[in-house]
Amino acid sequence: MIKPKIFLADDHPLILEGNKVFLERNGFSVIGTAKNGNEAFNKISKLQPDIVILDMDMPIISGLEVAKALKAKKIGPKIIILTLFKKVELLKEIGNTIDGYILKEDALDEIINCIQIVTQGKTYASQKLQKGMFYNTMNTKTAKLTPTEKKILSLIDKNLTSAQIAERLFISGRTVEKHRSNIIHKLQLDSGHNALILWLQRNPDALDT
Repeated sequence: MIKPKIFLADDHPLILEGNKVFLERNGFSVIGTAKNGNEAFNKISKLQPDIVILDMDMPIISGLEVAKALKAKKIGPKIIILTLFKKVELLKEIGNTIDGYILKEDALDEIINCIQIVTQGKTYASQKLQKGMFYNTMNTKTAKLTPTEKKILSLIDKNLTSAQIAERLFISGRTVEKHRSNIIHKLQLDSGHNALILWLQRNPDALDT
């Protein structure tokens, strides 16, 4: 299996070099590095890596701002944010602007797994983040769903279309769409086409509650 080409950006030289050495020792190709957000954006645009690992708090522009700029320019690497801090606003960007979010204290333990997961088109958040306050609100939100809405959510999790769900539950397609809209509202999600699928990827245990 061909391993992805990786680009690293961090304004701390020791962390930058440490991550580079660690990844290379594990067989990954690090094709470039940067020490600030502006340098990172310019190099990423030129080098076209498969995976970009960005420090959140870099000079000039932040890691998240780099990620948003790349998306705006339709430059499409998988983006992983590294930071010292737990930030709700970053968790909300998973599946939208970024693909992975790892705490620096857990980077060496989780980065390889994170790379493998985002390479498969899935999203990733550090284990400690998943156990935090933001993720704990998941149970409260799913408790608001009706039994029918929970059933529809479970069928969405099985990749069934609205038409297939309607056939399975003996209801109309319009009713399914109304339920989907209600679920999105109760989970406080944006009304994008893949909003529920992305939410289920980020909350794999949601249907067990």
